[in-house]
Amino acid sequence: MPKGDIITGLDIGSTTIRVAVGQMNPHDNDLHIIGAAEHPAEGINKGVVTSIEDAVASISGALDKVERMTGIPTERSYVSVNGSHIVSQESHGVVAVSKADGEIREDDVQRAIEAAQTVATPPNYEILHVIPRQFQVDNQAGVKDPVGMTGIKLEVDAQIILGLTSQVKNLTKCIYRTGTDIQDLVLGVLAVSEAVLTKRHKELGVALVNMGGLTTSVMVFEEGDVIHTKILPIGSGHITNDIAIGLRTSVDVAEIIKARFGTAVPGDVAKHEEIDLREIDPTENSRVSRKEVAEIIEARLEEIFTMVNKELKSINRHGMLPAGVVLTGGGAKLTGIVEVAKKLFSLPASIGTPHKFKTAIDKIEDPVFATALGLVMWGENMHQQNSSGGRLASLARFSAVGDATTKMKKWFKSLLP
Repeated sequence: MPKGDIITGLDIGSTTIRVAVGQMNPHDNDLHIIGAAEHPAEGINKGVVTSIEDAVASISGALDKVERMTGIPTERSYVSVNGSHIVSQESHGVVAVSKADGEIREDDVQRAIEAAQTVATPPNYEILHVIPRQFQVDNQAGVKDPVGMTGIKLEVDAQIILGLTSQVKNLTKCIYRTGTDIQDLVLGVLAVSEAVLTKRHKELGVALVNMGGLTTSVMVFEEGDVIHTKILPIGSGHITNDIAIGLRTSVDVAEIIKARFGTAVPGDVAKHEEIDLREIDPTENSRVSRKEVAEIIEARLEEIFTMVNKELKSINRHGMLPAGVVLTGGGAKLTGIVEVAKKLFSLPASIGTPHKFKTAIDKIEDPVFATALGLVMWGENMHQQNSSGGRLASLARFSAVGDATTKMKKWFKSLLP
């Protein structure tokens, strides 16, 4: 089995580390998921590394599990980046077409994207992705793929996604210490979009809301392009904390109550319905109202969705995305969440589960694995681009991280005894 056929996606979450391993099947040329594992995360808070030792132990734990499952050592992986330090900004690049006959070639497109990259980045930030939105050839706007066209001047509008250099370096340091190489660092919600959104979703206009344990990531697409990205420092773990405080119980018990009895629609619960806490934890001796639990969940969920709505209003897309809101991540598994989303966003809403995968593993069809699977798909797309000579039309995947990680690797290896 050639090593090049194996693609590993490593999702560094605040509460759980998840790994998915995919393999290209030479017979049907399809991507098969051959392994998936999860491990509780420690040393990571809101997408940011807070303890390198703990983070390395958690990541190693997840990698060990998936290696036992597949029998293949993880030598390199595509890694998700998250955290509220991620920012996005608009940029514009202009270049003159190099050939005398005026035909635009791929290196012209590459130069235009590089010109867009030379924006004034805030101090201590580094570029994670440059996502070209549309090109302009002379005065013709709205060009998706300018290669082969004729013109004198080529312009590009791009969205640039930046991360705090120190946080990115801390994350890469943790991965290298597990003995795994990084093939690319990918913004978590961008990877999710690969796994759960269709081309039609992105064309019509859609908001992807990835609800993690301690962060909620929002990415808005329109006409196939990313038009807005934001990571909010609040997630489904805050709902668990609210339940623990409201019911005066432990966080572990609150998590079980949320998963087993929780709903975001108090109207669906009978007034006298109760939850006996002794069934969950023998040391507890009280009964609590299920309606009260539903009200706590609904209140916090409305707060999270109001923050997301504020982002949509900031780009004038409130109530104006035909494909609506797609919810994914662990938080999206809450009963009744779609009803709350429809009411608050005044838009269609649905749960985004990973599709397009062939696998014998049952748990893969789950919103919590969306990021890890999206990373595997990202790797597959990169692989296809490289083998086909890399059409720049699909360079929405253009990443500036390769450079940084190579330098980082050299620097890190120089520290090893």
